[in-house]
Amino acid sequence: MFAPFLQSLARHYCLDFISDIESGVLNFKQVSKQSDERKDQGVMVGSLVCSYEGKRIVLHAISGISREVVLGSAPGPASYTKNGILHIIVPAIASEPDVALALTKNNERIHELTSIINSLKKQNKDCTKEKNERIKLCDESLRKVFSLYTFTRFDQTQITLDQIILQNGGKLPPTGTGDCCAPKLLSYAFKNGYEIISMDEVYFGKNTQNKTNGVSYTPCDERCGFILPHILGLEILYRDSQIIVVNKQSGLLSVPGRGEDKKDSVEYRVRRLFGGCIEQPAVHRLDMETSGILVLAFTKEAHKNLNKQFEEGRVQKKYTALLNGLLENAKGELAPKNGETSGLIKLKFRLDVENRPHQIYDEVYGKEGITEWKKEGTKLYVNPLTGEKKRLTRVTFIPHTGRTHQLRLASASLKGLGLPITGDSLYGNYTEGERLMLHACEITFEHPVTKEHMHFMVPPPF
Repeated sequence: MFAPFLQSLARHYCLDFISDIESGVLNFKQVSKQSDERKDQGVMVGSLVCSYEGKRIVLHAISGISREVVLGSAPGPASYTKNGILHIIVPAIASEPDVALALTKNNERIHELTSIINSLKKQNKDCTKEKNERIKLCDESLRKVFSLYTFTRFDQTQITLDQIILQNGGKLPPTGTGDCCAPKLLSYAFKNGYEIISMDEVYFGKNTQNKTNGVSYTPCDERCGFILPHILGLEILYRDSQIIVVNKQSGLLSVPGRGEDKKDSVEYRVRRLFGGCIEQPAVHRLDMETSGILVLAFTKEAHKNLNKQFEEGRVQKKYTALLNGLLENAKGELAPKNGETSGLIKLKFRLDVENRPHQIYDEVYGKEGITEWKKEGTKLYVNPLTGEKKRLTRVTFIPHTGRTHQLRLASASLKGLGLPITGDSLYGNYTEGERLMLHACEITFEHPVTKEHMHFMVPPPF
């Protein structure tokens, strides 16, 4: 995954921490029995540079739970002051003894099944039954281990790994999820109300096929990519000193609404995570129920430049949508009549002042919205709450203008396709359990400072 924070300053502290380990100022302490295959295995060393009440604090962590770093011969995690800066060695989220205890119940049977499976394989006999039992027991043990993990999020609320798994559709992540440096460091910093400045992770140990000693690496996709978006409150696709690009989840506002209960938004979370960000960083918006790519600026200059690109139509965007039925049955005036699979929709619409935030067709006072569409196929959809099944049409939308609710109206209006987007509570027939099946999947623009061609693609979650 993309590094969520600038790395350069933290890299300096990572290398300094490693130097203290090599010189014996800090030492590794083996917490659990080390297996032969893990002997002399390297670790990731992470450092998180923070600010608290005007003072710099540096947090350190190592990957895994079998070892910890101690100061000299002192027992347990340590804190120390160096060059007037407080350094804190962050402990594991779940302790090794607790993890070992969670694994105890099924360990013996899992090892027994492994021996049986190996024996059956040598005899060319079927071992499907034994493999299925082993998978079931391994998953049961893994769930017990994962139940030990609780993280503090960006807003100082807590989230368990069980909750993250549920929000990711129930899929179990790999063994060791939660034991990387990044979740330990971020959870500790958020719990204590620290402002984050920089974070980096450096590999320390013998070179491997995938890792080189002394080289910085971004948080891993397999484990950190599974949990960090939930801890940070954002899935960060790209970030530098000028801009940030995120994959907004459905149900989150792009910008704060009116009232304290509507302040939580992408803008609000970006400002909390990144000190020095301008007050209104969003360059464009997505509807609350729409997911996908959103671009924000950290500086006024970058914001102004990107705004101009949007106004001049130099930003290209693509959306994926699932329409609530089959396109060939659509009743709209611009619905395909002779098997067409693409087309252009031009509609004039305006705000319905008596029924905000609805937009209505108005040939006289409306502003024209231009939308290109292309049919991509169909999909059998199963409502996750009711189990109801229905066949939907997948389309790609390319907006050539940026009107409010433009794509939703192009779909639902009888002056357009006449087939609303699935889950559209404003212009369609919303069914409980559905979300708005609209996702901003692609965007292209020019970097406001470097002038580099920026292109991002995120597949839809549906």
